[in-house]
Amino acid sequence: MKQRNELLLQALETELGGVQIYTKAIECAVNRDLKKEWEEYLEQTTRHVEIVERVFDEIGLDKETETPGRMVVRHIGESLVKAMEMALQSGDKKGAELVAAECVTLAETKDHLNWELIGEMAKKETGTSGKALKAAHEEVEDEEDEHLYHTTGWCRELWIDSLGMPAVLPPPEEEKHVKTAIGAARAKQARANML
Repeated sequence: MKQRNELLLQALETELGGVQIYTKAIECAVNRDLKKEWEEYLEQTTRHVEIVERVFDEIGLDKETETPGRMVVRHIGESLVKAMEMALQSGDKKGAELVAAECVTLAETKDHLNWELIGEMAKKETGTSGKALKAAHEEVEDEEDEHLYHTTGWCRELWIDSLGMPAVLPPPEEEKHVKTAIGAARAKQARANML
């Protein structure tokens, strides 16, 4: 129970931080397609905060509970926002966009892991908490998959472009509407045929 609560507290903090990260990443976006995608992800992440808070209400967990793990997650999120602010201050717009893509990818890696673990818990929990976890996971999982795999693709292609090589923008993950690890691997392999 203690570790379940820890995971949920970290999940809430990750989503709260995600709102701040996407807000700053949108400021960094140069590519219109990427900016539009991140605006959509910001809306979804804001809704994810509400979904996690609903789970807290349903299972009787206090949203204000602080743990060392939650504080670490908050610190990482604040650090990612600070990294994007530093990149923006450099005056290199394309460089700031690339930093933002990396920051979003890092944040979404943690977020994706949280939801994967929530899904595993949902399989084992029973009663009210099991129902709350299952409903939340079903509502969020596909969006989290998309956030991670699409942003990873954007990050890769922005880096390739910055290295002066032909890039696929929007990335194949976006074009193929990838929502699974297998789909992401296939999209990455298919990129050579998209150049």
